Amino acid sequence: MQGLAALVKGISAINWLVGQILSWLALACVLVCFTVVVQRYFFNTSTLWVQDLYVWVGGAMFTGVAGFALLRDDHVRVDIFYRPSSVRRKAMADLFGVVVFLLPFMYVVIRYCYPAVARSWGFYEGSSNIGGMPGLFILKGFIIAFAVLVGLQGIAMAARAILVLANREELLPPDLRYKTDDAREAH
Repeated sequence: MQGLAALVKGISAINWLVGQILSWLALACVLVCFTVVVQRYFFNTSTLWVQDLYVWVGGAMFTGVAGFALLRDDHVRVDIFYRPSSVRRKAMADLFGVVVFLLPFMYVVIRYCYPAVARSWGFYEGSSNIGGMPGLFILKGFIIAFAVLVGLQGIAMAARAILVLANREELLPPDLRYKTDDAREAH
């Protein structure tokens, strides 16, 4: 059980760090978008690679921080049944969801996207727009990063659920435990 707790802590630390770093891309996206607007409406000009840049930065940010969002429980969830449930029932639901849905879907994403991403990296694919950004292959690499980071966080969720079901949740620090209604109301 100590190993499962260490796994949850390690994976969560990775996704937390990636999330802290890549969340700054939101600011970059806004600044680049602002630049495009200023160029277009004040200077009556446009630079295609800058237009590509804010779309690519946004795509990199959203795919890169998906595991961080899962760590923080920020994904959209229809929780009319989940939220009022006991911690044990939440753990059972999470374990089922991760094993039956999340991990198989991440496998499918990696399995079917990897050839296209590898091909893109193989010839250093750039924008299909003339004068567009070089380096589209890097953005496509974020598809694999997305699947790996979300899959890892799914494994951490499953391990946390197993700890709860084994009555060993105390092995986890409070910030990695299931939130109770009291904890949610405090935030």
